[in-house]
Amino acid sequence: MHNVRKIVDDLYWIGANDRRLALFENIHPIPEGVSYNSYMLLDEKTVVFDTVDWSVTRQYIENIEYLLNGRELDYLVVNHMEPDHCGSIEELAFRYPNMKIISSEKGFMFMRQFGYKSIAGHQLIEVKEGDTFSFGKHKVMFIEAPMVHWPEVLVTFDTTNGVLFSADAFGSFKTLDGRLFNDEVDWDRDWLDEGRRYLTNIVGKYGPHIQVLLKKAATILDQIKVICPLHGVVWRNNFEYIIDKYDKWSRYEPEEKGVLIAYASMYGNTENAVEILAAKLAEKGITNVKMFDVSNTHVSYLISNVFKYSHLVLASPTYNLGIYPVMHNFIMDMKALNLQNRTVAIIENGSWARKSGDLLQEFFETELKNMNVLNEKVGITSAMNNVNNDEMDALVDALVESINKN
Repeated sequence: MHNVRKIVDDLYWIGANDRRLALFENIHPIPEGVSYNSYMLLDEKTVVFDTVDWSVTRQYIENIEYLLNGRELDYLVVNHMEPDHCGSIEELAFRYPNMKIISSEKGFMFMRQFGYKSIAGHQLIEVKEGDTFSFGKHKVMFIEAPMVHWPEVLVTFDTTNGVLFSADAFGSFKTLDGRLFNDEVDWDRDWLDEGRRYLTNIVGKYGPHIQVLLKKAATILDQIKVICPLHGVVWRNNFEYIIDKYDKWSRYEPEEKGVLIAYASMYGNTENAVEILAAKLAEKGITNVKMFDVSNTHVSYLISNVFKYSHLVLASPTYNLGIYPVMHNFIMDMKALNLQNRTVAIIENGSWARKSGDLLQEFFETELKNMNVLNEKVGITSAMNNVNNDEMDALVDALVESINKN
């Protein structure tokens, strides 16, 4: 049975939700699932904008056939060739032999790489930045968005109705649950964390490329009426809100003043230290604090929160004269995703050789950009003692001063 929703005149959402997939890209947990968005335009010509993952193709075909109501599918526009969006291209190619396919040069290159032999008999229309195409009364313009987050990406702007098909930009984890539009959900309460986790972990490395796309979007912002991403809700108002979030995340600017405490603890002693730290911060009026045990928190949640908060405290045991392995993995992900512009504090522990603190400090000072490592450091030998308590007070004062002056 079909399940579609009207977006504006002539345009419909024809996607599907996936609640069975445990790991997005086989790496990021998605306990609330994900949507695969695709859109159909019914003009003088019929047009589908991107497809869906193969796992939901049955629902997808039912949606398409319902809207076509006996008409042929004339065009498929492929903005992004990642398999969760291109997984049904061959199915459409088999079912609609007269369908023409529009994509970028690299988009067609990826189709060949993925072995999509069924497109061989179809007319392939290659487009680039600034090209336009008419489907009847609707005229679209193509904008190149390389590395947001693959090199072939296009975004497509319908100059007739102001709809921007934004590919993976402005997307999010989570299923739609019947609510398609941003004003049908409490995005700040229920979607922001998953939207940030989606953006920072998948596209975080490519902040400069997002900035380029945002500058292009700014030239047509007064014309945009709807933003249709490939995951998550469709935006039909409050564009400034989501654009501001993307601007901050892609410039690596903190979303909030606050402290992320990420700790690893083998036997509970390092955990005790950060519990004391958090209590002392609260006593000083710093209550926007989030604490994670890196040993049992997936790194995608850690990355999302380190993009959120202005200050980061890392507390790590020394392990084989190095940084505790899960903490080391976390900081390597920070490097891979180009994190910068944060203030960092360090707590180290070691029973027979304290090394993790110096190694963490060296990493942040040499491997990441614009990181301010506080001089105040807590050095624990096995467990907290009175000397450490004085060090902790000094660290708390340094954090409070830094937060309040920024």
